Amino acid sequence: MSILVYTENWEGKFKKLSFELVSYANEMAKQLNTEVVAISIGNVEEAELKALSDYGASKIVSVKNDLLVNLANQPYAKVIAEVAQKENADIIVFAHNNSGKAIAPRVSVKLKAGLVSGVSETPSNYSPFTVKKKAFTGKAFADIVIKTDKKIITLAQNSFGIMEDVKDASIESFNPSLDASEFKTEVKEVNKITGKVLLNDAEIVISGGRGMKSPENWGPIEELAELLGAATACSRPVSDENWRPHSEHVGQTGKIIAPNLYLTFGISGAIQHLGGVSSSKVIVAVNTDKDAPIFEAADYGIIGDAQKVLPEMIEAIKAVKTE
Repeated sequence: MSILVYTENWEGKFKKLSFELVSYANEMAKQLNTEVVAISIGNVEEAELKALSDYGASKIVSVKNDLLVNLANQPYAKVIAEVAQKENADIIVFAHNNSGKAIAPRVSVKLKAGLVSGVSETPSNYSPFTVKKKAFTGKAFADIVIKTDKKIITLAQNSFGIMEDVKDASIESFNPSLDASEFKTEVKEVNKITGKVLLNDAEIVISGGRGMKSPENWGPIEELAELLGAATACSRPVSDENWRPHSEHVGQTGKIIAPNLYLTFGISGAIQHLGGVSSSKVIVAVNTDKDAPIFEAADYGIIGDAQKVLPEMIEAIKAVKTE
């Protein structure tokens, strides 16, 4: 038995997401006294593949094929299922993102495996195999039992964290039998967002709430984010009122994040919001209400108007940068 982890790469590089998946699988492997096998599809250099062993992968299966340069759900699912059978993997772990949501169900059908999506913790029980996930738009948790011999999990991003556990991993190549006819979709062009820090990968996040009063007041938040190389975020009321795009909504009902620094302006700190940002290493809150719940979760707090605090903070950071 082993635990197989599908690790995504972006132009040959792994991001925090992949290391979190391996860390998560490694924690299960310790409890089950087994090993973690990571599968990488694409042209990834050996040194980058080795990075997966820093987080608990005992074996890394590298799949390089010119037909697999771009994500294609059916062929990717076929390859992952073949590797799962070859490695005798009883548990397969994916990220709960667009790729994982597209591939995991296909692998589930191929392996006749039970699937639970959006899991937030390691199993609470292995006999029967029981995992926890959010329910009712994040207002409750459900314990789900998987009864099949093989089990598939998609892990909610930033719900577990990254834990180093260096292993002396072996790297093995795998050459799948693929035919061009299996690729039903042809990728004509790939356009990527550049020059913007992605929220899930950001080490620093600057977030605004309804206390910012209107969408026209977001300029200082964007300026501060640019100064710090940070991503911008918002609370649910802000995205619901279309002040900011829904892709920036963080919280239990939005994106779950775990940056090193989370700066909030005008966010009161509803329990759903705190549930999605509580893994941040340091939380700094600015709010006019000294009794706002956000201050109970914050490491540092400023009782004041965000419209006045933000410009002063920006000037102070500019002064430090010019020294």
